[in-house]
Amino acid sequence: MNAEIIAVGTELLMGQITNTNAQYLSRRLADLGIRVLYHSVVGDNPQRLSDSLALALSRTDVVIMTGGLGPTRDDLTKETVAAAFGLPLILNEEVHGQIAAFFRKINRDMVESNAKQAYLPAGSTIIPNRNGTAPGCIIRKDGKIVALFPGPPKEMIPMFEDTLFPWFEQMTNQVLASRMLRVFGIGESMMEDKILDLIEAQSNPTIAPYVGDGDVVVRVTASARTRPEAEALLDPCVLAIGERLGDFIYTTDGTPMEEVVGHLLMMRNLKISVAESCTGGLIAAKLVNVSGISAVFERSYVVYADSAKKGELGVSATTLERYGAVSPETALEMAEGLQKKTGCDVAVAVTGIAGPEGGTPGKPVGLVYVAVKMQSGVVCREFRMNGNRERIRTVTALHALDMVRRTLLALPD
Repeated sequence: MNAEIIAVGTELLMGQITNTNAQYLSRRLADLGIRVLYHSVVGDNPQRLSDSLALALSRTDVVIMTGGLGPTRDDLTKETVAAAFGLPLILNEEVHGQIAAFFRKINRDMVESNAKQAYLPAGSTIIPNRNGTAPGCIIRKDGKIVALFPGPPKEMIPMFEDTLFPWFEQMTNQVLASRMLRVFGIGESMMEDKILDLIEAQSNPTIAPYVGDGDVVVRVTASARTRPEAEALLDPCVLAIGERLGDFIYTTDGTPMEEVVGHLLMMRNLKISVAESCTGGLIAAKLVNVSGISAVFERSYVVYADSAKKGELGVSATTLERYGAVSPETALEMAEGLQKKTGCDVAVAVTGIAGPEGGTPGKPVGLVYVAVKMQSGVVCREFRMNGNRERIRTVTALHALDMVRRTLLALPD
């Protein structure tokens, strides 16, 4: 099946909000084996909305529309689709009751315009909304499928996962299983080159690499009649990718880097502390996302100024004057001082230039040093990164966590 995603809302065209729904839906439809051929964005105008729908129906089997299901006059998606299919809008008493109950729950009066959301195209399948007042619906007619969802992602995503995704699975009589390999420490181009022959030979499973938030993700998806059959198809493919990429793969189940590191620390009962300069607490923020991390993570320091590096960690003035704050010598002294101060098993120190100012020919923006110290020894690495300030900070945090991961994996059991 081929699909088109239509996002409805003038605010999208004006750039006031980002169309994250299309990105999400495209990824999930691909998991179902449904090819998304077009993305469209149309404002809250009935004629243009009708034209966009007609064009989408002329060239695809499935149309998914997000937005325009609210109670106001410019919310016209449902009305436009019903008119296109020649279907009357009928009051659904159950939905009306649910909307009324929602307003009672939040101690607000339900205004008459909210009743508009309880009118749905005749014969459509209702998609319940657990997080808002606007239900969605699925319309099947003349061999076409149109699914309507509200625009807010916090409403749309659970509605899609609870209703439309399993609905499509049943309709195709196929079960999909996926593994999400997350890769770090190797560029996207080099990674793809190492597995290009596997990608080009793909059929079932399919291999889809894409850039994540500082790392690279390889999604491997297989379809079969049953989940065990689909999982069995995945195993040799994941194994083949693992043979090519080795320990650049830090997880095969989509787990973020901080969770991988956190679980390794907890499994070995090793305490960690962090001293951050250019990342400004980002590494610590990632670690505290991990449930149970308090068992091994007690404290961290943001030592942005030289005075903080000296006062909190005991970095010598001579080191800072001779080598500078961004240097392997300073990173090593930061880690040494951090371990002495906290008594932690793993001390991580980061110093660098995140930009956009502050760089020199000898020390350009993107130059970063990361030191990881344990009782068994210390390692310090230099990294040179491109991108804006946010990307440099994000990738630096990943490098620091990855160094901890590799250090822990190298320890004897």
